[in-house]
Amino acid sequence: MNRNARIFCFLLLALAALGGCSSKPETTESKKAGAKLDTIEGKIQVVADPSGSGDSVLNPGGTSVYLWEGSHRYRLFFSKAADVVHGSQYRVEGVNAQKVIDEIGDPAQGKNGYPLQTSCAHVVRMAWGGLAFDEVDLKAGALGRRVARYPARPVFLVVRIEPVTPKEKPAAPEEKEVPTVTVAAEKQRASLIEGSTVLTAPLWEPAGGTERCKVIIDSKGEISELETGKQLCEAVPWAQFRYKPLVQGGHPVNVRTEVEVRFEPHK
Repeated sequence: MNRNARIFCFLLLALAALGGCSSKPETTESKKAGAKLDTIEGKIQVVADPSGSGDSVLNPGGTSVYLWEGSHRYRLFFSKAADVVHGSQYRVEGVNAQKVIDEIGDPAQGKNGYPLQTSCAHVVRMAWGGLAFDEVDLKAGALGRRVARYPARPVFLVVRIEPVTPKEKPAAPEEKEVPTVTVAAEKQRASLIEGSTVLTAPLWEPAGGTERCKVIIDSKGEISELETGKQLCEAVPWAQFRYKPLVQGGHPVNVRTEVEVRFEPHK
């Protein structure tokens, strides 16, 4: 074999080795993506968007679709139009965008903006593998704008969705309407049984701060409603809070109050 032929063979082998190395991370990421899918289940809410401004790059169906899991609302986005029925129960598998973005982290602590384009691209590839590079960039840009506008409102990129039949519950006896009373925040604080009012600030608000969040506590002592649109208040895990039920006239009542939550700076 002459010298030129040997050089040619060596180049071919080198290119093959490089190709093998470059394909490994994709396979690994694909396996990881499959293992990280979240599952949510609840009622679907379909909202018409006649203005056509509803994040069309991530929303090929043209309507805004939400899923309510208890009192928690997720914004659903699809890789292609999905036929869902308003008010019906669905089980959804996919990627919770903010959860993954926060797990990735940000060495610059938000100094270059939140979320990072690279983090959004990673989320898009996790949910919808096989997209062309330019399509990933387009969807990642739209996802970044959406998350930046409402960082505490969870965005869910749908991988699989299927209707489910809700389990039938025995008819509950008719309940009387429970009255709602207003209680000052300082007084209501003493009734807190579970839940922390000191939290680490999220990546999108690394400096933290203190917020007074208006809530409704139901007759069971659980947070049933958040009466504020403040993003930091929406970031609080209210499902973890429990209060001693307030009783008036021998019967538990709902409580309208404020909860002061301190967010310590993100380190």
